[in-house]
This record gives sequence, C-alpha cells and structure tokens, in this order.
Amino acid sequence: MSIMDKLKKNSKLKNTEVLSESKFFNEKDMVPTDVPMINVALSGSVDGGLTPGLTVLAGPSKHFKTSFALLMAASYMKKYPDSVMLFYDSEFGSPQSYFEQFDIDTSRVLHTPITNVEELKFDMIGQLEQLDRDDKVVVVIDSIGNLASKKEMEDALNEKSVADMSRAKALKGLFRMATPYLAMKNIPMLAVNHTYKEIGLFPKDIVGGGTGIYYSADNIWIIGRQQDKKGTEVQGYHFVINVEKSRYVKEKSKIPITVSWDGGVRNYSGLLDVALAGGYATKPSNGWYASVDQKTGEVGAKVRHDQTLEEEFWNPIFNDTDFKEFLKKQYSIGHKDQVSMDEIVTEDA
Repeated sequence: MSIMDKLKKNSKLKNTEVLSESKFFNEKDMVPTDVPMINVALSGSVDGGLTPGLTVLAGPSKHFKTSFALLMAASYMKKYPDSVMLFYDSEFGSPQSYFEQFDIDTSRVLHTPITNVEELKFDMIGQLEQLDRDDKVVVVIDSIGNLASKKEMEDALNEKSVADMSRAKALKGLFRMATPYLAMKNIPMLAVNHTYKEIGLFPKDIVGGGTGIYYSADNIWIIGRQQDKKGTEVQGYHFVINVEKSRYVKEKSKIPITVSWDGGVRNYSGLLDVALAGGYATKPSNGWYASVDQKTGEVGAKVRHDQTLEEEFWNPIFNDTDFKEFLKKQYSIGHKDQVSMDEIVTEDA
C-alpha cells in the first residue's frame, strides 16, 4: 500500500480524495448567462458564468442588484429544469411578476421571509446540511444590508436605544459556516448587499456587514450607475460592475452593462468599448460603428449604436476573430492587460 493510499484510508472524512481526482476541483459547475459581459464579470470569460460559492452584489438603492441576482439565478434554473431557488427575503420588494420578468417559474421558488440575521443563519445552515451534491439549488438573499440582528430587534421591543455590536459578528458566523457547504455541495449563492461611504477626504464605497462577508465571498461586485440619455430624455441606465474581489477576474476591473426602460438588460452591452479599445471595431464617423477584420484590416458595414447591441453585429466578431481570447486576457486573472482599463470605461457610473 502506497503512502497516499494509507493516508486516504486512514482519513475520517468521507470526501478526502487525491487532488487530481477531486470532484471539488474537477467537477466545478459553471453556468453561463445570456449576457456575455456578465459572464466575464463572473469568470473572466465570455463562455464562463456563475460558479458555486458566494457572490455579493453591493451598491446603493435602485442599482439593479436584485435584478442582476435574478438574471443569474434564472440562467441556473434554465440550465437545470429540476432545480429550485431558495429565496431569503428581508426587503419584500420582489412580487411574483418581478420573477416572471426573468422567466422564472415561481412554483420552483421557495420563498422564506426573514427578519434578522439569526433566522437566516439557522434556517440556511439547516437547509444546506440536508442537501446532497447532486441536488440543484441556487440560493438568493435579498438582502443582507436590510437585516437586523436578533439583539437589535429585542432592544427595540424593550425600548432600549443602545449600539448593537452583534450584527457583524452574526453575519461573519453565518458565512463562515455556509461557505464550505457551497463548495462541497456545488451550490451558487447570490447575496444582495448595501454600500456606504467611507469617512475621509477621498471617501470610497464600503460593503456593509463587516469583514466576514468579504473574507467568505468568491466574488464581490460594487455596482455604480449613470443615466442613459438621448438628448434630455432618460432611456435607462448605464451600470458599471466594479469587481472588488474575485477568484477569476482581475480586481478593480470595470464591466459596463446597459439597461433600458423598454428592452431591459441589453445582452450585448459593454462589448463595444472593449472591441474599440482592442481594434476589433472602429468608429469611422460620428455616431457610426463597424467591425474590423483582424487579418485584412477591412472595415465592415457601418451601423448605428443601437445595432451594436444586437447579436447579428457580434456573431462574426466572436466566430471569426480571437476577440474571446482578447477578453480573457483583458479580465482573467493570470493574464496581462492588453489595453488600459481606463480606455474601456472612462468614468465610474
């Protein structure tokens, strides 16, 4: 018997395995969405997507955080028709019609109202403990930022006005316990959170909930926005996903996504800026854009900006050039930037 076999046999833990054969690394799930730049923000690749583990979507109010979470959860449920969403709700701002906008069958959503961190912790850990690795479940928490601690609730009921130091500790304990389950049982978790401004001369956005969330998360996005205007008319918002932490994507990467009032998420938004910076597209004249053949330098037919948000514009660029590899080199950890990030997103939303 080899030393490896001896150690493996002697282990008291059933999941002990030789690393090269470990299902935790070799069988890691990755679920693509219909939005290429969301996939890039999650995994550094257009062909990547949502992975097991904790993804935190943070930002001020009305920054599309819940919508991004449901968009990704919907992709998971589409890939696995027998899957279920476990939806923990502390904000009560998402009616059934909101889920249906993302083609989510609400009969496959287990809605669990929560009022404090301890309720979330006890119920979630109990649920995760009962699941097997083959069970297909996606967890959504909406939101962490709106959750009080049990002590804070009790103090309010007893008319005590004292500072609560237990909330951050309770959240840290929650995610410290949940994170191993997510990896071992192949479960993605999407948690909506709030941000606040750091005190100082040059304040930056800080993710609420203490350091425990930061340590436990695989991905942390801080979402900014600015209005999408045509003249004086607001047509929607340009969002920027600022990658604060990731296991796959270079930190501080900026991923632009456009959402319009009439069309919702523009699936191919964010790509044009990268293509222009990399020479895969050009702007031959004001208000016009065209693809560029990387081999011949030939410029394609001119189109208006709205047409660059359609699949037809991008199919030849994805299929006939190395643009996917360029994106991976631009954003994926382990690759050197091809162009400056400031050339892609010139100002934060």
